[in-house]
Amino acid sequence: MKEHRKQKKIILKPTSKPNSSKENTLKFIDKVKDKIDLLYINPSEYSEYLQNGLNMSIIYPSDKANYVVLDNAEELENFSLNYLKSIDNNYKDNETELASNFREQENKNRTFIKKQFGVYKKVKSNNDVEEIKTISEKGANFVIIDVEDWKIIPLENIIATLQGTNTEIFALAKSIEEVETLFSVLELGVDGIIIESDDEDEVSKIQHIIRKFSFNIAPAKILEIKDIGIGERVCIDTVSMLCEGEGMLIGNKSNFLFLVHNESVGSSFTSPRPFRVNAGAVHSYTITPDGTTKYLSELESGSQILIVNARGLARIVSVGRAKIESRPLRLFKAICGSEIGTIIVQNAETIRFLDKNHKILPVTHTKIGDEIMIFSKRPSGRHFGMEIPDEYILEK
Repeated sequence: MKEHRKQKKIILKPTSKPNSSKENTLKFIDKVKDKIDLLYINPSEYSEYLQNGLNMSIIYPSDKANYVVLDNAEELENFSLNYLKSIDNNYKDNETELASNFREQENKNRTFIKKQFGVYKKVKSNNDVEEIKTISEKGANFVIIDVEDWKIIPLENIIATLQGTNTEIFALAKSIEEVETLFSVLELGVDGIIIESDDEDEVSKIQHIIRKFSFNIAPAKILEIKDIGIGERVCIDTVSMLCEGEGMLIGNKSNFLFLVHNESVGSSFTSPRPFRVNAGAVHSYTITPDGTTKYLSELESGSQILIVNARGLARIVSVGRAKIESRPLRLFKAICGSEIGTIIVQNAETIRFLDKNHKILPVTHTKIGDEIMIFSKRPSGRHFGMEIPDEYILEK
């Protein structure tokens, strides 16, 4: 997985409904403000609210916004130059200095300018892609792209063109499904999405999509190993090639999941199958991209899962097929801090953990006292896979 150069941004444009009052919009913003990065609202219309302690950046076609949206490259150039002149009378009107100077200029008091400037651009042809390149060269901090048809190809062209620049790409998303696509194009994805919504659950799902790329992976010590006889296990064949060090988070408890390695390394009797994770028993949990859990038995062709590496970085991968077969099973119990968890996997040398040094460790060679990589957190209840933070639960 490629690491992104910047934190992905959720930009919320509260839905304007005929019967919706300003007060209702403010209540909605209060509920979701910790889940978003920027607000797409008119700063003049909400000035009183913004002055009363809302610590959030505003993006809008207004000089009162933190992120000022402009119409074209010429307006960008003129507006940003005038802005710099207004805060530093000694600034020289030199266009060749614009790109390197107006992003984070220092004034005479050694304070940084916080305003950002960008352009909204509707993309219909390759000429528009070329214009976006010009906008970036003129020194834009961001560009908002609106692509109605054939989203993937123009997006790939824009992302490829602007990679290595300091111009962030914000894209309009019309649904949660589009959010996943926009954040995964060319593995880099856009830097932010603008979503119009008045649904708190929808905002939460979007947050899970872009915040899920990191898990706190830590070593846990093996306390017990026990063969438990024949049972059904699930073998997950993905549509992607998995790298050494990657696997799935699997476990008997939703708050204590073991990193089960993929089969990119073969054995004396099997060839490598770098698309496969022999995950665990049918009842086991795994985390899905929207932040919920699923039983392994629920996964099927087309399902989406998270592939995680030893550093905790994750990526979304689709399931090609899931095979459920009867095999001899083995239970492992481990402890990390005060949390104890278990996993049941097939007893075979092709099923592997990662040890505390991130080395591959077959389950057939794992011993009591060994330390393997897991993800754990405070226990919470689950209802149809959704986390219920305040519900008491005891799993063992």
